[in-house]
Amino acid sequence: MRIEINNRAKSKIDLNLVESAVKKFVHFYKIKSKEVSIALVGDVEIRKLNQTYRGKKEITDVLAFAGGGELLGEIVIDYDQIKRQAGQFGNNVKAELVFVLVHGLLHLLDYDDETELGRWEMIKKGEEFIKKFKM
Repeated sequence: MRIEINNRAKSKIDLNLVESAVKKFVHFYKIKSKEVSIALVGDVEIRKLNQTYRGKKEITDVLAFAGGGELLGEIVIDYDQIKRQAGQFGNNVKAELVFVLVHGLLHLLDYDDETELGRWEMIKKGEEFIKKFKM
């Protein structure tokens, strides 16, 4: 498993935490010989990407782009939004980052949150994973 992490946010981020979460996720879901790319960005960049790829002009916390072949995919996380959401949901920033990262990884495994049922399934799976690995 090759993990590429690009911190383009204007914040110091615990990249070891990000890498550890990805490795545990890959092991848990028995994902074989794939690459994954994680980009941590700010509000301006995520808004542009959301507009380009989803036709939505607003900020989002995570975008996931499935890959092919050896590339599992790419996850783009808005770290500014993570910090805001942490406060809203009563989490610390690291816990919120892991939760959103796992959510993005689940998208790469074809989980979908476009329906309420799908959203709750993803939340449940994410929380179970985090609890199991004490992330």
